[in-house]
Amino acid sequence: MAIGARRIAEGEETVRLIERQGGEAHFVETDVSVPEQVQALVQAAVDRWQRLDLAVNNAGIEGTPFVPVTDYSIDVWDQVIDVNLKGVFLAMKYEVPHLLKQPGSAIVNISSVAGLIGGVGGVAYHASKHGVIGLTKTVAMEYAAKGLRVNAVCPAVVRTAMAARFFKGLDDSVVDGFHPMGRTGTLEEVAAAVLWLCSPQSSFITGQALAVDGGFTAR
Repeated sequence: MAIGARRIAEGEETVRLIERQGGEAHFVETDVSVPEQVQALVQAAVDRWQRLDLAVNNAGIEGTPFVPVTDYSIDVWDQVIDVNLKGVFLAMKYEVPHLLKQPGSAIVNISSVAGLIGGVGGVAYHASKHGVIGLTKTVAMEYAAKGLRVNAVCPAVVRTAMAARFFKGLDDSVVDGFHPMGRTGTLEEVAAAVLWLCSPQSSFITGQALAVDGGFTAR
């Protein structure tokens, strides 16, 4: 498994965790908004394992939450779109040629419930996550006949450092209450959805945006 991220310490720790479980992993410092770095990450995976079977595109930043469009910083808009949307475009641009060489290959892009519905404030985040679903559907249609499946996973609130920043100042009970199931999701639940979409069990599924949201978008 090749892992690309900007945060070196976390990336190297992920490699250690995978190796501790008997797996094999390689970390490449990567800014997903820089084409040359994304291309180098994909090439590093191919060079090491001589193939690319699956890809999960997960990099994302939250931008400025709860700020109306009239007050939203143009610089922050550009940063969020560069990472959340351009990053997924670049990843698929360089992944697809290698994935097409392997039968049963698949891509899973991480969008959000913010890509399925609107919300007050955070225009760049919502726009970028809607864009990820558009990219997912388009690339899925472009390569469906060639056997490459492309899907998206759309989590609601999951307890991460980004969520903590996004909902800073709100009680946990308030955030839990956003979801009809009365709680936030877990990383393991999102990972299980990703693994399923990568597996042969989902072999007739492509171009879909799977909500993992405790009923958030079922209203």
